[in-house]
Amino acid sequence: MSARSGGGVRAATARRLGADELEELLDVTRRLAAPYDLNAMLAAVVDAARKVLHAERGSVFLYDATSNELILKVATGLAPIRVPADRGIVGQCAQTRRLINVPDCYQDPRFNPDVDRKSGYRTRCMLSLPLISHEDQLIGVLQILNRDEGSFDKHDERVASALAAQCAVALHRVQMTETRLLTEKLDREIAVAREIQMSALPKEMPQVPGYDGAGLFRPTDQTGGDLFDFVRLPDGRLFLLLGDATGHGIGPALSATQVRAMIRVGLRLGAGLDEVYTHVNNQLVDDLPADRFVTAFLGLLDTTTHRVSFHAGGQGPLLHYRAATASIDWHGPTTFPMGALPQSRVEQARSLLLEPGDVLGLISDGVYEYENTAGEHFGEDRVAAVIRENHGRPMKELVAQLLAGAREFGGTAAQADDVTILLIRRLTDPPS
Repeated sequence: MSARSGGGVRAATARRLGADELEELLDVTRRLAAPYDLNAMLAAVVDAARKVLHAERGSVFLYDATSNELILKVATGLAPIRVPADRGIVGQCAQTRRLINVPDCYQDPRFNPDVDRKSGYRTRCMLSLPLISHEDQLIGVLQILNRDEGSFDKHDERVASALAAQCAVALHRVQMTETRLLTEKLDREIAVAREIQMSALPKEMPQVPGYDGAGLFRPTDQTGGDLFDFVRLPDGRLFLLLGDATGHGIGPALSATQVRAMIRVGLRLGAGLDEVYTHVNNQLVDDLPADRFVTAFLGLLDTTTHRVSFHAGGQGPLLHYRAATASIDWHGPTTFPMGALPQSRVEQARSLLLEPGDVLGLISDGVYEYENTAGEHFGEDRVAAVIRENHGRPMKELVAQLLAGAREFGGTAAQADDVTILLIRRLTDPPS
């Protein structure tokens, strides 16, 4: 929700996100997912905001809870200052946790012109966006000043909000990492990375009428390259993601974080499934070493038609349990793994229909290839048996049952690969 005052606001238009803008935002998200110290991260945030929104200046205020102040850590052309967290436009943004769009700053009584007088700079228009972590903590406020042409419109607000959401997560991650690493010994660094990685995964599936779902990730080492995600889109569709970055440890974990962040930005800005897959794939081609790639399932569930449209880049098998016949369909990959080859366009998305009681299973090879002491794999047949026997139970229980079944089969053999499971079931329609 934006607060506007004064005249000169350009008419809001439903501008679509251009390919160049999407690529810029994906590039920003990719860079924000990389390791940074705090000062470098803040500078990257300001630079990204100015570039993406075609603005002259930007600043980041970090919130200090102990003093209840906002500290201007990075600003284009301005010296660091402290501001009470309840004063001015930046304070109101922090207090209300809402975007504030001021098209004419000198017509807004909340605006303090002292900084302009001291610096000789004139602030015409301003976007202020709260930076809120995924744990609902106030990180600070991002301010963007003076659009190159006119004032900021609804399209700019939408793009800025998506950028701010990713910036908040990135800043929170950096703050957590720096705080922890200052107080922990070297042998705790990996444990910190695991905590950060695990905290970024969804705790549960968003509430979707008529559906039950659950996910689980158990890395081989303290960190791993698998990932999964549920995202409820504004139009009611549910995005499903399961991926596996080659290798184990910190490197693949960073790749997984990068992929998830880029995909979320694309979806948040309204990009289609094909568009997101193509852009993220090509960015990974540029970023990853030649022998690295990410297998990934990207799917959109339309809860009205109950149809799942998907791309499976090297990810398979996909399990579809059909309740009406107690049978299981297996679907293989539909295209190359992400990051393996550049693509100018991707083949048309495949689709499947979920009937009442059906279960869609996205299960990593760490489950299918779970080995026992004799070197045998858990395999598709055993996975299918667990699904058939437990398909009517809540998906959280079925996920746990699959993991328990694989571990029981493995016996004393150590887990050799990351284990990730995402299950979603269409609930049985109530009798009419």
